[in-house]
This record gives sequence, structure tokens and C-alpha cells, in this order.
Amino acid sequence: MPPVSEKRLFSHRLRDTNSAFLPARQQEERPTRVGFVLLPHFSMMAFTAAVDALVTANLVQATPLFAFATYGLESTTVRSDLAIDISANATLEQLPLEGEAALDVVIVCGGFRCDLNERAPLSHKLKLAAKRQKVLGGLWNGAVALAHAGLLDRLACAIHPDNHTFARERFPHVQVSHQVMVVTERVLTSAGPSSALEMMLVLIERLHGKDTVRAIREILSSDRIADSNETRLTLAENDPSLPEPLRNLLHLMNSNIEEPLGIEELAAYVGLSRRRIERLFQGHLETTPSRYYLELRITHARRLLLQSDASIANIAVACGFVSSTHFSHCFKDFFGVSPSQARQLRKG
Repeated sequence: MPPVSEKRLFSHRLRDTNSAFLPARQQEERPTRVGFVLLPHFSMMAFTAAVDALVTANLVQATPLFAFATYGLESTTVRSDLAIDISANATLEQLPLEGEAALDVVIVCGGFRCDLNERAPLSHKLKLAAKRQKVLGGLWNGAVALAHAGLLDRLACAIHPDNHTFARERFPHVQVSHQVMVVTERVLTSAGPSSALEMMLVLIERLHGKDTVRAIREILSSDRIADSNETRLTLAENDPSLPEPLRNLLHLMNSNIEEPLGIEELAAYVGLSRRRIERLFQGHLETTPSRYYLELRITHARRLLLQSDASIANIAVACGFVSSTHFSHCFKDFFGVSPSQARQLRKG
């Protein structure tokens, strides 16, 4: 039997899926603080896409990675482009750039009907943020506010196409890009809702790596529409980057959780040798077939355990474990707590 420390390590595909439920690391830094300045008539869709990335990042890790707050220009009530009034946390004057509560990232949220004239208090605050080496961002036409503050001179930026003509006329030293998203070391800009999400994922990857972003995508892109307009769930078996024989094997495993197939049975179904199957798993998933199958069943069990009231004994059977005791030992090896403790922690 391998040592416990080895058994608790998921392979990279399923580690992302289970990361929020794994034991927390001892060394934890404070969350990155992000402030959203909401301009009147800001795009609700772009704003929520950006926030969704941060919230989901917190969900896929055992400890929070981000904290965010919203700021109105002069009031804590800001009307969105949907004519829905949003309660901001504070006003622009209260946006913190120093001290323990200081923001690390400041993002201006624009929208289709936002006034593009300069607002002196906002320009002043953005200049202070730049002076203190904060990361700055703009959603939709939020980059216009950065340009008014002189923070985009000789830089490229993404702005909603409707505002390209204005931006080129008003800011001759700013390169208005045809790209939907432009990311530099200190400035992040995007032109709409989808690119707002991608922009935030770039920021998250910089701070916390590709594994965290992969886990976020698994949640937020689960119903992505393919080019063929066919909706495909983002399971590993649907990943076009994997060889078709491997995808067929993953489909077989996913379809046979309660009564797991042996390696020889899998080989017979797909017409490959055992050695060929082992090479496919090692080369593309960095694990063995049996190990991946166990992780898949444990992941399935974790979802049932935390999302249903089924008994632990029934969950063990549904996930192909020979007994509740065997299931409990395997679960604790991976997650550091017993199934009953995990359920109690979730309820708490």
C-alpha cells in the first residue's frame, strides 16, 4: 500500500475538480483585494462576469483567494444598464489605496450608455492608484477613464467597438486595439462580458496558476456551445485535445462507476493492449488507469456525499466500493477527513 501522503494526491485533471475540498495549506497569504468602480449605466453582464471569476476562484480553493468591493462615484446606489439599482459598498472617495485594507486591483466598469466625459475625482484616484503600483482595469469602455487619467499613453487597450471612434479622436497617444482583450503587466482592459471573464482569468492565472483557472473553467464553462452549436459538457471525455481512444476509455469509466470495469475489460472494449492504455493515461493524464478510475469514483462519491442525503453505505455501493469501511479509508486518504466529518463540515 502506498504511503498516505502519496495516496492523497489527485492526478492533475481531478485535482482541479476536488481542490476546494482538499486539506488547506498551512501557508496562506491574504486575499487579493479587488475594487470595482461602477459608472452610472455600467454593464451588469460585464461586471458580473468579472466578479463570477473571482467568486468561483474562492470556491475551487479551500481558502479565499480574493476579496472584492464595489464603489459608486458619489453615491452607494448605482444604476446599471438594466435599470436595476445596485448598492455599492462605498463611494469613490472611500476607495482605499493605503493601509491594511488597501486594494491591489482597481477596475472601472463601463457600459453602452456610460458618459464618456472625464470625471476629475476618478482621474485623481486612478492616478494615485497607478503611483502606488496597483493593477488597473477597464470593462466595456472603462478604459476611457484610464485614458482620461493619462494612464494609457503609448499603450494598447481594448474598448467596446461602439467607442473606438471617440477614443481614437480624443486620445491620439492611446492605441485602440481591435482585440477584445488587452493585458499588460499593470493594465487589463476588455471590450465586453465574455472578454471580461477572460481578462479576470488571466489575472487569476498570474497570481494562482493554471490549475486554479482550469478548475474555474470547469465550473463556468460546463455548458459551453461548440462550433457545431452542439452543447457538450466539459468532461475529460469530451476534451478534443485528448486522443479518441483515451476519450473512449474515459467515457467507459464514467459510465461504469457502480460496477467498475477491470483493465482487461477496458482493453477488450476499445481494442487496445493493456500496455497501450497505460501509456495513454501516463502520457496525457499523468497517472495510471486504475489510479484515475479510483479518483473518478472518489470524486463521484464526494459529490453524492455533499449534495445528497444518501447514507454513506449507499454512496459506497453506488461508487463501486466493496464496503463502507473501504470507502471511508479511501475518502480520508484523499480528503483528510472521513465521509461523516466531511458532511458535517459542509453543513457547518
